[in-house]
Amino acid sequence: MRTRELAREAGIRSAIGVLWLLHFLPLPVLAGLAVVLSKALYRLAGSRRRIGLRNLELCFPQMGPDEREALLKQHFRWLTQSLLDRTVLWWAPPARVSRLIHVEGDIGLAERMFHETGRPTMWLCPHFVGLDVAGAAILLKQARPGASIYQTQSHPLMDALMRRGRLRFGNAEIFPRSDSVKPLLKAVKQGRGFFNLPDMDFGAKDAAFVPFFGVPAATLLAPSRLARMLDMVVQPVIAEILPGGRGWRVRFEAPLTGFPTPDAEADTAALNHYIEGEIARQPAQYLWVHKRFKTRPEGQPGLY
Repeated sequence: MRTRELAREAGIRSAIGVLWLLHFLPLPVLAGLAVVLSKALYRLAGSRRRIGLRNLELCFPQMGPDEREALLKQHFRWLTQSLLDRTVLWWAPPARVSRLIHVEGDIGLAERMFHETGRPTMWLCPHFVGLDVAGAAILLKQARPGASIYQTQSHPLMDALMRRGRLRFGNAEIFPRSDSVKPLLKAVKQGRGFFNLPDMDFGAKDAAFVPFFGVPAATLLAPSRLARMLDMVVQPVIAEILPGGRGWRVRFEAPLTGFPTPDAEADTAALNHYIEGEIARQPAQYLWVHKRFKTRPEGQPGLY
């Protein structure tokens, strides 16, 4: 058992070393490498491929099988590129990272709102494959400090790598999802913006089954409840990987109007509808390999 653990750790350290070397490559070279590697990943990652095809079948029933497969292959290319791009986000000099991020919209909203009104901001960032770039844009290009929740990794080396990568630009705190929410609430009350990922299936607890492309999806009520409790401004932030290794675009959209309301479930359904509209703009870059419909309403069969 000890030998296997040592071998696994050595393998992880070697993989991290390879990733570190990749950050020296120009982004267009990484983009070209992603085209090649994604084809192999599509063949080898059978479980994720099946999940992606099932998600596309549920969300786009009007598409034929060939069209859905073509879309998923595009997705794997963007997903692979996002993994390679992460080496630049984690290790490249901050000045290089900043030059590669193209910001659109009102990135200064959070700082201005807190300075003028004392209201904190919630940045809503759906699960497009470039979402880590959105976090980097917030830390590098605006003054308001941020806070977020992250999923603890099973291996301590990978967990340390993820934490370091997401905190390397300073001006941020991240809290494990498994911990109490109290430190996050304290940070937001002190003025930190909350970088919130609202569109994953974390089970039925504190969630509602609201439509996502017409399919009931367990969706956390927390964005609505937290925004209402703390009187937060809610600003969507959408990340996009630009083709050909030209960098990344991060759009800071106008704050949501009429959000939140006293009806958290209606707010959550409206938020899913908003995300659907953003997916229509760049469907291949949405994270289709996550089991978005894993949790089912009582009495309904599983979908995977």
